[in-house]
Amino acid sequence: MKRNLIAVLVSLAALTGLAALSGLAACTEPTNSSTSPTDTQAGNDTTAVAAKSYTYEVVQSFPHDTGAFTQGLAITGETLYESTGNYGQSSLRQVALQTGAVERVRRLSATIFGEGLALYDGKIIQLTWKSGVGFIYDRESFELLRSVSYPGEGWGITYDGARFIMTDGSSNLYFRDKVTFAETGRVVVRGGDGPVLNLNELEYVKGEVYANIWQEDRIARIDPETGRVTGWIDLEGLLESAGLDETVGTVDVLNGIAYDAAADRLFVTGKWWPRLFEIRLVEKQDPSG
Repeated sequence: MKRNLIAVLVSLAALTGLAALSGLAACTEPTNSSTSPTDTQAGNDTTAVAAKSYTYEVVQSFPHDTGAFTQGLAITGETLYESTGNYGQSSLRQVALQTGAVERVRRLSATIFGEGLALYDGKIIQLTWKSGVGFIYDRESFELLRSVSYPGEGWGITYDGARFIMTDGSSNLYFRDKVTFAETGRVVVRGGDGPVLNLNELEYVKGEVYANIWQEDRIARIDPETGRVTGWIDLEGLLESAGLDETVGTVDVLNGIAYDAAADRLFVTGKWWPRLFEIRLVEKQDPSG
């Protein structure tokens, strides 16, 4: 009888142990619930190569109208195209690079705040801040050809040869059809610390998008396909390098990037700045290496 009781107890203990092990296995089995599709999106990849850092050399500087609240900038040859902002002062301008002289101007309505611009197919597109409308002009005559609409705010715009890339002050780059201006996609711009906010004026340079960051003295170099920041261009002290004081007068923030692809020349300026700078990028050396 005792042996039978002992056998029963041993069997019960064995069954209890198996149940416990089964429960432990159930608790430790990996599941797919911890993996989100967004974890593999661009900018969330923790194995991504760290962004490079750049400083600059001033190649030369040119006069710039201190009455120009620069919102957008582009260049072809020796001619600059500039969009200026502020209500009652917004305009589209054609400017001589060497002298800074305004050769042609088209003023916007006093109720419209001009923003970024881009050149494409013999035309110019100019955004507006809160009006939800963009204007397309003939580049030679500044004749208004048509207008396009978009939701939200307009900040910066560039053209990559096939589509427009646009910002609205968020961390997004928006891709838009060059004919219909319909949105065809978007990507979140991410740096090492997460999304990069306040993306402003844009320029397409050798397959990358260069973006001013509002109220910062640096430019982000962005892979437009992934949104990853591949590099940071530090432009601190640029005005001082020309013997100018950025704290004096009405000088405002860095804004305005123009790239001359034919001559491989890069230009930058700012709102109400007295100079426009041609710069050459210099990669900073990693102090640890």
